[in-house]
Formats: sequence, C-alpha cells, structure tokens
Amino acid sequence: MSTFNGLVAEFPDIRGVNSSTVDFFRSHPDLRPPLACFLSHIHSDHLAGLESLRSPFVYCSAATKQMLLRLERYPCRINYATGILEARVQRYRHLRNLLKSIPLATPTVLELEPGNHLQVTLFDANHCPGAVMFLFEGRGKAVLYTGDMRSEPWFVNAIARSPHLIEYSSGLKTLDTIYLDTSFTENVAFPTKAEGISELLRKVSRYPDDTVFHFQAWTYGYEDVLLALTRFLKSKIHVDEYKMSIFRSLVTTHFDDKSAPLNHLAPEAPGLVGFMCGNAHHSGCLTRDESVRLHSCEKGAYCTTIKNSPVVWIRPIITHLPDGHDVAEVGVGGGADDLEREAELDHLSPDDVTSIMNALGNIDGISDDMRESLGQFLHSVIANGRNIPLDMERNAFGENNKADLASGLRSIVEKLRTRGQGAPTESLREDLPSVVTFPYSRHSSYPELRHFAETFKPRDVWPCTVDEPRWIREGVSISSSKEGITIESLFSECCSGDTFRHDEYMKERYRHSADVILLNAESQITISSATASQLSSIVEYRPKVYEVPLSVLDSNIPPQAAGSPGLDSQVARAEEGLSQNAAGNGESSCAVLGDSQMSGVSDWAFETRLQAFQAALSNARGHGGGEIRLMSTTDNHSTLDVELGGD
Repeated sequence: MSTFNGLVAEFPDIRGVNSSTVDFFRSHPDLRPPLACFLSHIHSDHLAGLESLRSPFVYCSAATKQMLLRLERYPCRINYATGILEARVQRYRHLRNLLKSIPLATPTVLELEPGNHLQVTLFDANHCPGAVMFLFEGRGKAVLYTGDMRSEPWFVNAIARSPHLIEYSSGLKTLDTIYLDTSFTENVAFPTKAEGISELLRKVSRYPDDTVFHFQAWTYGYEDVLLALTRFLKSKIHVDEYKMSIFRSLVTTHFDDKSAPLNHLAPEAPGLVGFMCGNAHHSGCLTRDESVRLHSCEKGAYCTTIKNSPVVWIRPIITHLPDGHDVAEVGVGGGADDLEREAELDHLSPDDVTSIMNALGNIDGISDDMRESLGQFLHSVIANGRNIPLDMERNAFGENNKADLASGLRSIVEKLRTRGQGAPTESLREDLPSVVTFPYSRHSSYPELRHFAETFKPRDVWPCTVDEPRWIREGVSISSSKEGITIESLFSECCSGDTFRHDEYMKERYRHSADVILLNAESQITISSATASQLSSIVEYRPKVYEVPLSVLDSNIPPQAAGSPGLDSQVARAEEGLSQNAAGNGESSCAVLGDSQMSGVSDWAFETRLQAFQAALSNARGHGGGEIRLMSTTDNHSTLDVELGGD
C-alpha cells in the first residue's frame, strides 16, 4: 500500500513551498494548497482525499481519467444491479472538469503560476491500464516518480531506450531522485508475468473441456491474463455490467467527429471490448453472455452459471517460495477494493481504533498476537492518511447497507494471519484442485528494483511504500545508518550520490525510538521493539523538519539514573507505564497521557507531551537542562502555548 504523502521536495513554488502533490490529495495543514496535482493510476491507495478535492487541476493519463470518472463504491453498484438504486453513483464524476489528461511519452510544460513552469512526461508503468510514471523536470532538477510499477527486465530495457529518458540512462544527465515503488524489499525473485501466465495455461489445460473457470480479478492489472486465457481456452469471458462499462470507457470517439475511428486509450482495450475495422465490428474477449465457461463477474453479483455450477477458481499470487509456500496477493501495493470493492473504514481516527480494539475483545478465535498486530496495522494506516478496505461478502450488509464490523475485523485479522504464507490447497478431485494459483505480481521484486535503479543511477531514492514499524524494529540506528532497512542498505550501490534524505528523515523523526532501543541493552528500562513501533505509528507521516524543537530529546540521558533509589524506582515505573500504554495493554498511571495523546486534538500532541515527559525525567534524575515548555490548557495540554512563550 502506498504511504507516499504526495510531496516532491525538488519542486517548490516561488515561495519555497511544495507546488504540487502526487497520488495524495488530502491537505497538509502546515502547507499552502498545491498548484497542481498528479495521479498515476486509479488504485484506491493512490486516491487518498481525491473524492473531496475541489481544486486544482489533476493531471493523469487519458485512460486513468476515463476509468476514474466511472468508479463506484461496492454497495452502490450492488444496489444498482439489484434495482435498489435507480441511478449509478459515480463517486468521482464531479472531477470531470478538473481532470486533465496528458499523452504518454510527450514532454508537456505546465505553467503552475506566473514564472513557475514544470515539464512533465508520462511513461507506461507496466502495472494496470492507464498507470504511468512521471518525469518531472525544471529549474535544474529532474526526478522520476514511478507510482506502482513492475520493472521486469524487458520493461527496464525498453524504457531506458526512450528518447525522453536515454540521456539519464546513458549518464549524460543524472536524476536527482527516483521516488520508487518499494512495495517489496525482501530479496526474493518473482517470476515474470509471461512465466506466470505460462504456468496458468499449463494448469488449466489439465481440466476437461466443460470445466467452468472463474478468474478472481478483484482489481485492475490482470488484463493480459484475461486475453491469454480467452485465446488458449477458446472462450469469451463473462463479466458483470460494471466491469464491462469500466473497460468500455477505454474506447472513445473523437470529441467533435463521431464518425472518426475509435480511439483506444490503452493497448489492452481493443482485445477486451472490440474495435472497428472498416465498417465491421470485431468483438473483444469480454462478454455479457453467461453461458461461456470463463467468468470474472463480481463477487456479490455472481451470475447464475457461477452460482449453480461446479467452479474452478483461478487466483493470482505473488510468487512461489523455495520452501513450497506461496506468497498470497492480499492487496500489497493497493487496489484490493477497486473491482471487488466491498466496504472500508473511512477517515479512521485514533479514538476509532480504541473503539475497534474494544469491540475486538468480544470476538472469539483471535489470538493476543493477532490483536496486537491489528492494533499496529490500524495505527499505521492512520499515520499514512489512508482508508482500510474490508473484504466482506454482500451478506455482510444489513437492511440499512451497514457493514458488520465483526466480519470486517475478522477479514483484516485473516489478512494479517495469512500474509506471506501459503494457502491450503482445496480439491475437486485428488488430481485436480478447485483453486488454481499462478504467480503474477503487479509490483517489482527487490532484485528488479535494484536493476531499475542501477539503470538510471540517481543521486537518491525515496521509497513510496514504507512499513514504518518494521523500519523502527530493523532500521533505526544512531551508530550506523547501514544496519537494517534503510535506503542506504537497499540502494546505495545503485545510486550516484551518498546522501539519502529518507534515512536522515527517519532518524530525525524517530530518534527517541532509536535511543530507547539502544539504551535498552544497557539499562533497566524495558521497552520492546514492538512498543517502539507502536509509539512511532501514532505520529502523522510528514516529510519535513519538526516545528517543535527537539532540544530535550537531544539531551544524552545516561542509562543509569542519578539520585535516590526511591526516585529511580518511581522513574522506572513511569517509563514502564508509558511503554505499556503505548503498547495498548497497560493500566498504569500514564493511561491518561496515552488516551489524550491519541485523541487527535493536535498534530504534535505526541511530540509535545513526550518532550515534557523527557524533560521531567532528566530533571528528576538530577541532570538538569530539561526545559519544560508551557502548554495550552484549551486543547488538553497537547500543543505549546504561543502567547505564553511556548512557540
């Protein structure tokens, strides 16, 4: 899932503020509204805040524009299909005048404001229809934003030869930064898409000619699989009306000449929905005919053939592991709620997480470890400003179209439980399973990312997908920036520069967590790495230096406290209470602090209170130098009081 907050540091406006955002459309309270927005593709984790956007223009590919305007929420389109709603509810239709399409491989100069120009070039990202990368150039800077990308060897070789990128791949010019799709950073190779399709075709060829297959394509990006299946099995593929309308949007007529040839906005479009050759129409592989043997109709609106026939389910995975397990596709990198969108927890707040975790206590069959993992997952989603998709069948919706929370929580827990693990094999017969899996990742493996970065040798790499709790557990180190998960450890050999902004940002952002981890080995303070990750996950993701001074955190507090034993024990108990409360399982005297710091009353509540705690701790231990700043009483002591000198 993308965690990128939309800000490209290399291109500020004439006042030094970020002039544009990419794939993130929620406001940054401390920044001016952007002058332009860019959307790489329509997967839901790249649409954060777009539904409520009212300005400025949003630039994207023509295919992305047409598909976006037709997206509908799952409950709405199911209610329309069953006759409950009389009209479609297209959630982004109001943006039709804001969306501006740019052709691929065509450098386009945009005037963001007088005297502020930005040249942008779009390139196919090998991810899903309409998905693009953005090359931004101007004012002596150049960055490449990949969005979601599958950088197979053939793809990298092709894009390196592009006339608009060859000066960077040949070394004549250097990209300042590649904003990279880092959905996978484990050193595991993925089969190519072609190898995955070949495996699928070999598997389905074993079944009798009358076998009914259903391809569970719950998102966009598997169109080549549909085309290969229909050709190999000599059958069209039945889809529901909604899917058909989305793919038909990729075929348009000329805006002022309806008799002109059809314009196909994606290379897959003619094969999917057909095309005109002279006066004859050639149909595509998709059909509304339910009698065919291949299906990809939507869950919750299955056709009569799928409901009444024995079905073999075709399910994509990421890859096969050497130990025989499969890495399941559970929405890594986004898109899990685009075609099979069922429900989501929208605009989740820390208070909501507390309520959800309390509700979770009434659900049987969920271990304590899974409850802790779910809590970390929910907090990380809050920090990234994203929504949480819930995989629920249609029967999870009651008469008022409200999702059953327990079912949704079970779904999230099941995803966490099965992530990276192999699913059990179900069988129709002993030799022919009822579930056919095949490897087909829409995101790059780590070896592929290294190949891509080595091809362009940028000065720096900025990750667009970051598992911050894992980074804290394995990557934060004051003594060495090369340990664990860091950009330097992952990509330094692929870059021409030696400064990695994201590593510096993460060390600055989580320096307290790092200090705690380092002190843990030498002191009596017990704060686990899981606790440190949960402390970090509460904080909002911001690519900027703190506005709140960190002088208190800079004070080097010795691991052994000075002063009386009684004071030491009180301090230790206070620290333990903070640790337990941050982990979500404490009932200490610090519970009030934990409750209010998660209330969302201030963006800086956590840092502000943490500084006060550390200052009091330093003073109590007799080291001094811990300045306790004045805090406002109007917002539960969560911000510094500017009027009283607390700025």
